[in-house]
Amino acid sequence: ADLPSWPVDVSVAADCLEVRNGGSCEAAALPAEVRLAPSSCRGLRRLPADGLHLRMRLSPPHLNADSVCTLRERLKPQKNYVVYCQSCGDIIVQDRKFLRVLPLPSENWSALVEEWCCHPNPFARSTLHPQHHDCFLGDTFFLLNSGKESHVPESTIVICKRCKTMLGEAVSSDTIKYYVTEVIIQPSEASFSPTSRSQFVQSMVAQCLVELSSAKSTFRFTVKGDNGKIYILIWLLNSDTLLVESLGSSSSHSVFTLFGDIFMPSSGPVGTWNAVKVLYQPCIKSRNKDLADAWENDIGVHPIKFPSETCLELLLILGLSTASLPPSLRCMNSFQV
Repeated sequence: ADLPSWPVDVSVAADCLEVRNGGSCEAAALPAEVRLAPSSCRGLRRLPADGLHLRMRLSPPHLNADSVCTLRERLKPQKNYVVYCQSCGDIIVQDRKFLRVLPLPSENWSALVEEWCCHPNPFARSTLHPQHHDCFLGDTFFLLNSGKESHVPESTIVICKRCKTMLGEAVSSDTIKYYVTEVIIQPSEASFSPTSRSQFVQSMVAQCLVELSSAKSTFRFTVKGDNGKIYILIWLLNSDTLLVESLGSSSSHSVFTLFGDIFMPSSGPVGTWNAVKVLYQPCIKSRNKDLADAWENDIGVHPIKFPSETCLELLLILGLSTASLPPSLRCMNSFQV
């Protein structure tokens, strides 16, 4: 962005992009598995606040299967698991063996039954409560039987005894709903390894968006808090975005310092991450109320629920992500990117 003089010489090779200006040379290295098509280069221009922009085709690497593995795919029956508080690592459920791991129907399943049945809903008085060795998986939560742990009255918030973070809700006297953004489930033989809060939240939310869009062919979501309020409207654009940062470039590094631990790779001169690309609108303090009301009444929009504190964390993460983009790429129509 800060070029001392003109003209500037830009050269593109299959594995590198270089910008020469006088005696200096800035190079953006690429991962070994990413290859550019130099002959497809087009649209080279300089925007005052952004720096140099250009577009070209590339051959991307294969997505790492582990990075998009959902909780539903990781949990297996006949295995023992430990549930940890994600924030502090305290053990919430000790060494529980799941004999059944079952997906729950969507939250509006009861309304769908009424539409399809020609007689009164036969499931109206039925509730899906897990037994001691069951794990029922929802869109953004899972249900466990409280078992030998202390029984909790209905509608009580479940918090971590050590750090007082909200982990979920008690939906009945023996059933607890844990949100996937607040706890970590690991096999009993694995050891707990701390993960940065921001990285964990965006990873779990991205998994939810990708899984729901694939299963339900819906790409618009209302993010609601446990208080029922809408915090964010999200429109999923791409789930196969590849983000590459050349750490050798000082200008590139300064762009991403806002993220702190979110985007810092463990090693190597080039950082590569699989990402989802979304449009979003904040809805706190009655912002975008008309649009939020319209989305809430739209059958094509899927609601997803998290603790209210996590919704605010997600809004901050989205804001930092937007701020890291060049100014010309931060908005699309009335949405932020």
